[in-house]
Amino acid sequence: MKRRLAVILVLITVWGIPQSQAVPTKPRIRAITAFVQIDRANYQAELADANKMLQSAKAEFVKAGYEVQTVRITTQPFPQYVKGLSDADALALLDALDNLAGKDDYAFDIGPVTMSDDVSHFDLLGRFLAHAQHTNASAIVAGEDGIHWSAIRASAKLVKYLEDNSPHSQGNFSFAATAFLPAYAPFYPGSWFDGEGQKFAIGWEGANIVQTVFAQTGHDPADTSKQLKAAFAREAKGVDAVAQRIAKSSGWEYLGLDATPAPLKDVSIGAAIESYTGHPLGSSGTMSAAFIITDAVRSIPVKLIGYNGLMIPVMEDARISQRWSEGRISLDSLLSYSSVCGTGLDTIPLPGDVTEDQLARIIGDVATLAFKWKKPLTARLQPVKGREAGDMSDFDGPYLVNAKLQPLP
Repeated sequence: MKRRLAVILVLITVWGIPQSQAVPTKPRIRAITAFVQIDRANYQAELADANKMLQSAKAEFVKAGYEVQTVRITTQPFPQYVKGLSDADALALLDALDNLAGKDDYAFDIGPVTMSDDVSHFDLLGRFLAHAQHTNASAIVAGEDGIHWSAIRASAKLVKYLEDNSPHSQGNFSFAATAFLPAYAPFYPGSWFDGEGQKFAIGWEGANIVQTVFAQTGHDPADTSKQLKAAFAREAKGVDAVAQRIAKSSGWEYLGLDATPAPLKDVSIGAAIESYTGHPLGSSGTMSAAFIITDAVRSIPVKLIGYNGLMIPVMEDARISQRWSEGRISLDSLLSYSSVCGTGLDTIPLPGDVTEDQLARIIGDVATLAFKWKKPLTARLQPVKGREAGDMSDFDGPYLVNAKLQPLP
């Protein structure tokens, strides 16, 4: 009998046979993001006050048993506070903000370079992001007012500039073209707001919740959906309770949780989807899994903000990167999944000879899909200077998994 029990335990370990009462481990807190309205005369004090709140909030989450990856500060769109400055003075101000973020150990976002077809600040942003170390930015290329085609073309030009002028072409990791992304989203680089400050939001790294549930439930869609909704609700209530305590003690307004189950390397949403479908990512059934995840996220019974869908960031997820390198997923398949989730095109490695026109058409497709369905989508494209289709990317950083560059369709 003892031997038989030992064999069963080994099989559970090796095959991952589910235990019905298993509870997902707590999700990592990817971002505690503060939103601050700054001015040129007093930004040091305003940012110091925000960082003080963030460090206190981080300590509160750690005390509650959560790991916190980053604290972040997002300002109003930077064209508002560089208005009237020469290009040299505007660049000096942005550099000072970037240096302050590095000194005080928070990630930083200066919001959208445009929210319309005004493209007057793109050149300044390109020169800044080419060397910035801690700062992110975006361009809003579609909204309720329509598709911003001039902003799309300017975004493509910026992506090409950063490919050619930033180390390892990595400046594009800090820039995204976004469409229909609501204000106050905590995830970078699309984070933005247009109002008063002293607000904060939370983004979690919830791919582990999906991994745990999908490994337990087999392939039945109804049962999988039910259990994932229950797991998300349970974990979200825990995060919400901590955030509400922070709001009460700090006086900062809590805006909500972006419950997009963000992955990171081996904490893989791609591997989770494969455990549900039983086949490699990109096979039939992938879209159904994407819908189940997004539907479960949007059922969570706490205050939500931001994307609240499913992200498939190619180079932030080890399994997705592998499937991209194998050619099992592509620009077209990722856009098709975006019809049922919040995928867009995130951290997409591209050959260095991609043209400005090709980049504009790719971003335009994302904007068009977002406008059609009135949903938040993002394009974060990362061409690699001097590399061709078939080569590996050579990005450097703790959050990226390099992948094979695929030929453009």
